[in-house]
Amino acid sequence: MSLLTPGWRARIGLIYMHSSIVMEPEFSRMAPEGVSVHTTRIVLPKVVDKEGLTSLGESREIEACTALLAAAPLSAIIFGGTSASFIKGYKWDEAIAERMKRHSKGIPVTTTSTASLRALRSLHAKRIAIATPYIDEVNERAEVFFSDNGFDVVDLKGLGLNNDHDIGNTTLDEVCNLVRSLQYQESDLVFISCTNLQTIGILQDLEEDLQRPVVSAIQASFWDCLKLAGVNTASVKHFGSLFKERIMD
Repeated sequence: MSLLTPGWRARIGLIYMHSSIVMEPEFSRMAPEGVSVHTTRIVLPKVVDKEGLTSLGESREIEACTALLAAAPLSAIIFGGTSASFIKGYKWDEAIAERMKRHSKGIPVTTTSTASLRALRSLHAKRIAIATPYIDEVNERAEVFFSDNGFDVVDLKGLGLNNDHDIGNTTLDEVCNLVRSLQYQESDLVFISCTNLQTIGILQDLEEDLQRPVVSAIQASFWDCLKLAGVNTASVKHFGSLFKERIMD
């Protein structure tokens, strides 16, 4: 195969919210040579709250978007929504993935919440601190989801945002300050939730300063897609210790 063929190594399909701006450029920034990213959009309700996120997670647009992506020769497909794939609790992420599988034509599928759980487990985390941009009612659902999946949430703080544009415009300084405000000292790992929140530019520095792994929803999503596609994740450099986990692990 010619090395000039787009995605000669792997092609990642992404279902992403129509009002969001961060995940696509962060995926592309992390992509090693030969890995391409291909997106279709899904409607996110205007207000990012429990009702809106539940509506998104239940929407049949997820199946339609999966079918659209599956028309291309892709290596993996992800539903790139964290809160929408945890908002209804334990195994809601798996239920969404099962719906996607019925329309993916055999292409492996995942969700951001599924990817995040896999990432945390791969790093052997038990006690986690969580930073989010969310309002309280969504944070409560996040804590329930991770607790029910076997993690001890030692602290969780959010920015109180329920508008997707406000989340996307949050600066790296603001994200960094939020993470540093956590009571992370008793945690094994810090998790930064949301796929419209900038994170990848600060992960490695935060790990050095906090002396523990720092995983973000976008980073975990890309990592999981690479593993599903059979790409050695160690080929990704400078975006956190998660990528040191190899495909054979």
